[in-house]
Amino acid sequence: MIPKECKRLAEVGFPIAGVSQHAAQEKYVRQGHPSTLHLWWARRPLASSRGLLLALLLPDPCDQRCPDSFKKKARQILLAMHGRPQRWTVVIEPDEGLQRIILEFITDFANWDRATDRAYLDVSRALVKAAHGGDPPLVVDPFAGGGSIPLEALRLGCDTFASDLNPVACLILKVMLEEIPRPGLELAEELRETSSEIKQQVEKELAELYPEEPNGAMPIAYLWARTVRCEAPGCGAEIPLLRSFWLRQKSKRKRALRYRIGGDQQGPPRVELDIFEPEVDREVPIGTVKRAIATCVCCGTALPPERVRAQLADQRGGADVVFDEQGRRAGGARITAVVIRRDGQPGRHYRLPTDADYQAVRKAQERERRILEEWKHDGEQGLCPVPDEPLPPIGTLGFRVQRYGMSRWGDLFTARQKVALLQFVNKIAILSPGIKSTMLSLLMGKMADGNNSLTCWVAKKERSEHLFARQAIPMVWDFCELTPQSNSNGAFLTGIDAACRVITALQVCQRGQTQSADATNHPLPDQSTDVWFTDPPYYDAIPYSDLSDFFLVWFKRALPYSSLWRDPDDPDNPLSPKTREVVQDKTKTCNGRVKDRDFFEDAMGKAFAQGRRILKEDGIGSVVFAHKTTEGWEALLSGMIRGGWTVTGSWPLVTEMKSRLRAIDSAALASSVHLVCRPRNENAPVGDWADVLRELSPRVVDWMKQLQGEGIQGSDQVFACIGPALEIFSRYRVVETTEGNEIGLSEYLKKVWEVVSRTALKQVLGKEEGADMLEEDARLTALFLWTLKSTKISQENDNGEDENEAATRVTATGFSLPFDVVRRFAQPMGINLDTWTGKIIDSEKAVVRLLPVEKRAKELFGEEGAEAAVNLIEGDAASSQITLFPKSDTALGARSRHFGKGRYISNDASLQTINATTLDRLHAAMLLQAWGRTQALRNLLKAEQDGDHNFFDLANALATLYPTYSEEKRLIEAMLLATP
Repeated sequence: MIPKECKRLAEVGFPIAGVSQHAAQEKYVRQGHPSTLHLWWARRPLASSRGLLLALLLPDPCDQRCPDSFKKKARQILLAMHGRPQRWTVVIEPDEGLQRIILEFITDFANWDRATDRAYLDVSRALVKAAHGGDPPLVVDPFAGGGSIPLEALRLGCDTFASDLNPVACLILKVMLEEIPRPGLELAEELRETSSEIKQQVEKELAELYPEEPNGAMPIAYLWARTVRCEAPGCGAEIPLLRSFWLRQKSKRKRALRYRIGGDQQGPPRVELDIFEPEVDREVPIGTVKRAIATCVCCGTALPPERVRAQLADQRGGADVVFDEQGRRAGGARITAVVIRRDGQPGRHYRLPTDADYQAVRKAQERERRILEEWKHDGEQGLCPVPDEPLPPIGTLGFRVQRYGMSRWGDLFTARQKVALLQFVNKIAILSPGIKSTMLSLLMGKMADGNNSLTCWVAKKERSEHLFARQAIPMVWDFCELTPQSNSNGAFLTGIDAACRVITALQVCQRGQTQSADATNHPLPDQSTDVWFTDPPYYDAIPYSDLSDFFLVWFKRALPYSSLWRDPDDPDNPLSPKTREVVQDKTKTCNGRVKDRDFFEDAMGKAFAQGRRILKEDGIGSVVFAHKTTEGWEALLSGMIRGGWTVTGSWPLVTEMKSRLRAIDSAALASSVHLVCRPRNENAPVGDWADVLRELSPRVVDWMKQLQGEGIQGSDQVFACIGPALEIFSRYRVVETTEGNEIGLSEYLKKVWEVVSRTALKQVLGKEEGADMLEEDARLTALFLWTLKSTKISQENDNGEDENEAATRVTATGFSLPFDVVRRFAQPMGINLDTWTGKIIDSEKAVVRLLPVEKRAKELFGEEGAEAAVNLIEGDAASSQITLFPKSDTALGARSRHFGKGRYISNDASLQTINATTLDRLHAAMLLQAWGRTQALRNLLKAEQDGDHNFFDLANALATLYPTYSEEKRLIEAMLLATP
């Protein structure tokens, strides 16, 4: 057994770069990966969970308290491993060598290809057994969610207890951790047979709703557009709401829609659509809707968002067709194109809709109407067949559709989609309770995700995109409806092959234990747990319960006997439990208390206290967090300290793809910081504030150097520094000044940000004086760009584009960071953001943008003075007295004035008091480079060479900080090359 005082590997060393590489690449794995079983938001990669868990379980061989018995057994196990590297034999004898080999093993085992490798499985389990003796250690995750952590605990031979308050998460956990490992490999074949039978039955019953083409071609998708009416006088045309007119936007065989205006004199104009093959992209019309503003292609009138919302609200979202009494389409959604597959012809083909297409939709509406009428006449009046549970209120994070008339979960689907899903629900509900019915329900959930009125058609990939491509339910104007014949994700039981591969892959694991439980009131007894390892809710980032209700309403109907659907706090609640959910969401309350930051901190404190209670004296904990605002971090850390924990280690692991939607040109974190912690001693001393500050700076500086070596940069490095800083602060019961005043966590973190910011400036400038040599605007720019830098994990995204290239693409609006992040590094450095708003930064909707240099041209030169200024410099090359932006002798940090009309250029000594900052002069030089005014640029650079070197120090620093493919980087590097 591991002595209580012995450090674990996770507290002294961890292969950050190697495990990060595998964790980031795992995002592209599909074959047999448990994430393909069913969606869960912010699921942790198995690689990082497996690697850190193994480091938590194993002692550090270099610790003098590490048992000799473990070191002896570990050497025997590693040397006996099949296929071990030969170098292990040489370096395994010293304790340092054994430590290094175990860390190498952790790196190799993090590779997805080795997750089911028998040699690696046997070695990892043998090492855990050697460390913990005969009884397997118990790993507990109270916020288990998608189940990555408990699954990896089972893979390592541990016992595990996984719990969550959310019923959808509990269903996923039950299937993955309990039911799949039990039946054996025959389950996959049985599931294939059952699903095939159900699919054949359902397709037969739905045949009239999805008719085949007269020529034998198979329709695989219908592309739809919601519509509104133009309200301009004398127009009244129907506007199809289209984001784009493209159907296939690939290099070969492009296809798109174009419109023409039809109609007669008695009625409003009519928009007719045609399919064509554009020769150049500009032939394709631009979309008719952007930011909820619809533009009429007949008269050019723009319909404002409030009118678009009002018209769609009258149609309950506008996803269904409106028919007149004769059965003809009279309004509502319209089909823009039908995607078909032809025998013997590769690729997808497109045609315009016909009356037969609309008649099939009308039949679906009639069938839905009959289903509801039969239910209303049923005496028992159970659950409504069509989900009628309410959507969350307007204002809920991630939801936008309520403003368009979608008030019930069933409103997110067309009538035909609802009828199709109900057929599967009915088939699953009559099966005997067990693993097959549960698995088929998860597959039905994937169908719902991929086939609703909010799924997009992606022309560049020529396929549909499921609803939860991000953690929200946004409005979608034109959508894709899949057919039974489609093989796209979201079509009828297309996920069966993926599910069967998951079943096969999970046979290497033993069974775990799952339970629906509240993390703030854990069911396990005191001191029963060896490892408490969890990925808690991310403050206000993801509305888990609201999003999961999308699936819950269908699961309730397919598995009506399950006890998971009962809310323990509110028997009348038809949806997932909301009262005790740990989240910051001011639209919700708990026992009359608004779920604000204080609620989140209190709830997290209770959860951490429960973890401390159930952990053994020699146990260890770990918490994963990746929120990108300091408010989220402070709330989590406050809860941790309140719960009685102290941080003993911190490892930032790259777990996210930088090509994902919210990561492009922002500070969305690529890393998830894994905090390693121990229960704080109840007799912990009181810390002296001066001692804490003396220890803080060298600790952060050393850690930042290590992070740089591991490739962790920018905002990832900023948040990764919080862990080691907390190691100092959290070891004390309380920290006080010499006057006896208590130092709160928020005040301490301000100091942490100041140390990080100063250290960052020293890094980028390569000088010890760092921040002191830069003016205020230069400090802001340098820190902004340093924080923006993305952590480099080389990989390719779905477009074949390098991730870091994708992450550094920029637009004319500039680079962006969350306002909270900018404020945190600006305040400790004496930077007043209001001073520079409108000059070098702009702020909108909690986002700060660093303005492109070209936006400063008018401010620096003035509309009339730019040409005159350039001519003056070019015309007096011999004069060293002529400088652009005469430098002031006033103290560094004074704000620059706004000038214009060329008054920055002058020989007049009276203007030498003008205070132009170094950044002003650098931006002016970059603009001269952009305009091709070579002589003026050379004269300016020569004048700067005759002065101090701050100009060139700043230029070289920013050249390394600007994103690789930005215009600013190109200009500043070209300017430096032009330096005499």
